[in-house]
Amino acid sequence: MSRARITLDRDFTIGEVPRRLFGSFVEHMGRCVYTGIYEPGHPEADENGFRQDVLKLVKELGATVIRYPGGNFVSGYDWEDGIGPREERPRRLDGAWHTVETNAFGLHEFVDWSRQAGTEIMEAINLGTRGVDAARAIVEYANHPGGTRLSDLRARNGHKDPFNIKLWCLGNEMDGPWQIGHKTAEEYGRLAQEAAKAMRLVDPGIELVACGSSNSGMPTFGAWEQTVLSQAYDQVDYVSLHAYYQERDGDVGSFLASAVDTDYFIESVIATADAVRAKGKHKKHINLSFDEWNVWYQRGRDTEDQPHNVSKAGWREHPRVIEDKYNVTDAVVVGTLLNSLLRHGDRVKIANQAQLVNVIAPIFSEENGPAWRQTIFHPFSQMAGLAKGQILRLSVDSDKYANARFGDTDLVDVSATWNEDTGRVALFLANRGLEEAADVEVNLRGFDAQRVLRAEVLEIPDGGDRFTINNQENPGRVGLRPLEGAKANGSELRLSLPALSWAVVELDVAKS
Repeated sequence: MSRARITLDRDFTIGEVPRRLFGSFVEHMGRCVYTGIYEPGHPEADENGFRQDVLKLVKELGATVIRYPGGNFVSGYDWEDGIGPREERPRRLDGAWHTVETNAFGLHEFVDWSRQAGTEIMEAINLGTRGVDAARAIVEYANHPGGTRLSDLRARNGHKDPFNIKLWCLGNEMDGPWQIGHKTAEEYGRLAQEAAKAMRLVDPGIELVACGSSNSGMPTFGAWEQTVLSQAYDQVDYVSLHAYYQERDGDVGSFLASAVDTDYFIESVIATADAVRAKGKHKKHINLSFDEWNVWYQRGRDTEDQPHNVSKAGWREHPRVIEDKYNVTDAVVVGTLLNSLLRHGDRVKIANQAQLVNVIAPIFSEENGPAWRQTIFHPFSQMAGLAKGQILRLSVDSDKYANARFGDTDLVDVSATWNEDTGRVALFLANRGLEEAADVEVNLRGFDAQRVLRAEVLEIPDGGDRFTINNQENPGRVGLRPLEGAKANGSELRLSLPALSWAVVELDVAKS
């Protein structure tokens, strides 16, 4: 049996859990919007066309902030297309995903949907084909109280009161050659600075996210952040990171260690941002917005109806694209990625799992049919619900396993929080081992564990394997079940993690 010893101390904390860490992403891509969150005529749709079965799952997921409307989509999007009477809205070709955009769902609909969902809005602006003027215009339309052309237009379109959107993305993945309107770091940094300046002149209270690298393997990674922040540091609050992971060529060991790359990516961007701060003698710190992350099989799961090469789909309305079906292995990896984000919560203040429904998503829905939880739903919903209070700084001594990409990696991955108000400690653990259970001992310094309030595990179900998924025929095949044998005794917690599993343990504690 594998072993891990974890030590946590009441007095060794990283910082407060940022609630925006549990964000998601809605893009006009595939079936995320249409037949995802919005499907007029569905038996579960309300008078606005919002699917209430999906909304119920969104609330259960616990998403706190939703990034919208893209993504690659936003770099060719005119926000004005999605306002006003639906019958007057134009149909457009979306070059990013090679689809026809009807614009039946736009800014007003998303604001109304977000209010039903209880989520904050993170609005992205087009800095691909547009620029400073459109950037300031959408802020005026969304946030100015009234008495101007654009704010009065908002009122005529059905919302007298301002939307008060506080969080804005200055474009999307502008470092990527695939992006419509792709720019060099110098070009983008200058544009981001000027757009940010104009937006703040309209609403000084907004928060702004500059585009960082699309992944840690980009040839411009590091240099991009340094150049962009050198130009825009005083005008922005966050720099973004995007990362997707998948199992390649059967190398499951490296896939299970994906969070090692997430740690490296985060820590490298922090170092770069802080170097720019020191060189420029700036007072504030730039924090991080990890506003796209997930498991995404960008190659290897292509079908005729769900092509990863989206141009194969032709010019259609909301075709099925990148509708990955997530298995047990994927759920364990997602759990470790969440651990990495939480462990860096002192600087990663925003994170958005991409995307919310159907498109590489924790929630899946069928047109005129049901909606259900994918396997990756469970680690997210549990952490979003229980990770509150202070993030604990952990000492982990775990057995290792060798993998081709990251070398020797901890078999047991963990993060933890302490909520002083409720007297509860929450631990989120993963066993990356494929063969053996892991015997885990947790030393609780400064705490007296009264009892285990809950202990649940996601693992390979009876009769299944690591590729087992949830689907319409069996939507609950992979889920949480009681973790037997978790015992707390004063300053110690002991448990056994099954092979290839993710678990949550919540303790009732007192200060000792």
